[in-house]
Amino acid sequence: MDTHIAPDHPLTGIDVYAMPPEQGEWALRRQLAAAYRLVDHFGWTELIYGHLTARVPGEAAHFLINPFGLSYDEVTASNLVKIDVDGNIIGESAYPVNHAGFVIHSAIHMAHQARHRVVMHTHTRAGMAVAATKEGLLPISMNATAFHGALAYHDYEGVSLELDERPRLVEDLGEKTAMMLRNHGLLTTGRTVPEAFIRLYRLERACQTQVDAGAAGTISTMGDNVAGKSHGQLEGFGDEHTGQGDLEFAALIRKLDRTDTSWRH
Repeated sequence: MDTHIAPDHPLTGIDVYAMPPEQGEWALRRQLAAAYRLVDHFGWTELIYGHLTARVPGEAAHFLINPFGLSYDEVTASNLVKIDVDGNIIGESAYPVNHAGFVIHSAIHMAHQARHRVVMHTHTRAGMAVAATKEGLLPISMNATAFHGALAYHDYEGVSLELDERPRLVEDLGEKTAMMLRNHGLLTTGRTVPEAFIRLYRLERACQTQVDAGAAGTISTMGDNVAGKSHGQLEGFGDEHTGQGDLEFAALIRKLDRTDTSWRH
């Protein structure tokens, strides 16, 4: 692994999959480690559980995942573990991985591989609350409209330990890049770490707003025409300016660096 990339090497606005594999992997490790620290910063963790995973540049189907047993604020670029599609560790690692936790991720990574290079899955309080409702996500906020007609649903089948659930996960996701796992949690995918992260942020924020609105009074939903228009505007914003999520992720990286840069190493 090439660890000689400058510590302040830009982590947004780059295509890690177009870089030489070793350099691309190291840049990807930093991006993913930053995402773990940000999930911790926003309070989206559930102890040591949940995963953010990313496919490593190169021809082999290898992925990065968090070391099992560490909290998200302990994840760094170098201690992320490289695994194959079955969860087997590639190379050396001082840490184990949660093989059961990779069932969901492996299924999605291997379907439409160019679009699902990054998979993020959380068990947040608001996300689990909305996932436990019959209505699911409602078009009541700008963030919610980002998923209008673009949110998949997958019924809970128990703890994701059985490999035969994988084809059903893929079928339910279909052509979408965000999914609500009913009675379970939230999941987003992306071509890049920033793209998957901004989707996760918007989906989590939409769920928080829906829970708050339901507690505050009678929920008012948007019509399909307004929600659909807003969806198109949000989808086009990132691609029009930079990569989707790049501007936001760069700002969040600066926030991380103002308090702690250990995630970079």
